[in-house]
Amino acid sequence: MCQIFVRANPQSYEATTRSIRLHGVVTSVRLENLFWDTLEEIGTRDGMTVPQLLSKLYDELLEHRGDIPNFSSFLRVSSLRYLALQVDQRIPSDLSIPIRSLNAHAVLRGVRPGLVDANAG
Repeated sequence: MCQIFVRANPQSYEATTRSIRLHGVVTSVRLENLFWDTLEEIGTRDGMTVPQLLSKLYDELLEHRGDIPNFSSFLRVSSLRYLALQVDQRIPSDLSIPIRSLNAHAVLRGVRPGLVDANAG
């Protein structure tokens, strides 16, 4: 079992720090390269660069929560969530289909309760 995991390309779990501008303030985000690759794929689906995607996610999370205690962790969870939803065939694996074109309620319908914000509208 462990060979499946230990044979991962070491570059995929090396961390990289990127500077991005959020609300006019330059900040740094440090993530493992595999997460950056996944965020790149998500952004590309909707015609966005990674900085544009991060800015959009930040703004929407701030609007929804009012506070962002750990944005890097949120990005990691978002990446894993994206991949899990693809495996469950809730998000199409066809990368030409933009995420913004999907009905969020339909994608999340039936997802285990612990994986969805019970307070979300």
